Amino acid sequence: MKKNIFVPSKGEYVRGNRPKVECILCSIVNADPQVINLEVYRSKNFVIAVNLYPYNSGHLMVFPHQHLKELEELSYEEVKELHQLTLLTLKILKKIYQPHGFNLGYNLGRGSGASIEHLHLHIVPRYENELSFMDILGGAKVIVEDPVQTMKKLKKEFKKNIF
Repeated sequence: MKKNIFVPSKGEYVRGNRPKVECILCSIVNADPQVINLEVYRSKNFVIAVNLYPYNSGHLMVFPHQHLKELEELSYEEVKELHQLTLLTLKILKKIYQPHGFNLGYNLGRGSGASIEHLHLHIVPRYENELSFMDILGGAKVIVEDPVQTMKKLKKEFKKNIF
């Protein structure tokens, strides 16, 4: 059986011990003190934040201020802004982390594995041969950077690159 090693707080999250808020991403948008806010940039219509439980260092989420569930609910101007933010995010992540590639994706609907109904885009830096002995022998993923450090580093870089 494959074993998993999580950040201690992730285990509680998986078991349902989460902030008692209606929507975690809306709470981040509204700076609710009940949630950990790892925001690195805020534009007119979107927030970019570090994923608290990242797949790799630099794993970011881009989400609208509005609580939307479907991509089709975005206006043309919002789609344009989202694409510009995606390009900016890729540029910054390339500079800071030098990844070999990226996974970009939306989990839309429960059937996709979505655990948050608020529309959000995941941007995950990826690396060739990123498997380590922990991945192979222990069936666990090792994250080499604390998400709070990731946030501080990226927040500084986003400030330099405002469009």
